Amino acid sequence: MQDMTIYVKEAVNEQPIQTLETILVQMNGIERALVDIEDGEVKITYNENQINQEKIKQKIQQHGLHLSE
Repeated sequence: MQDMTIYVKEAVNEQPIQTLETILVQMNGIERALVDIEDGEVKITYNENQINQEKIKQKIQQHGLHLSE
C-alpha cells in the first residue's frame, strides 16, 4: 500500500467532500480516503499494483474538482 496527500480546493464544503469521497471509494485500488475540511487536505491510501497517483488525480479533475499545490 502507498499513501499520497493532495489538496482539493473545493474540499472544504460538505457537498464537494461527499462527491470526492464517492469518486475515490468507487475506484479500484483505493483503500481509504480521509478529508480534512479545514484546508482541503486529502490523504489517500491505495494499492500501487491497481492504480497510480496520476490516475487518481485525473479522476478527481474529471469531476470538476481542482487540485492545489
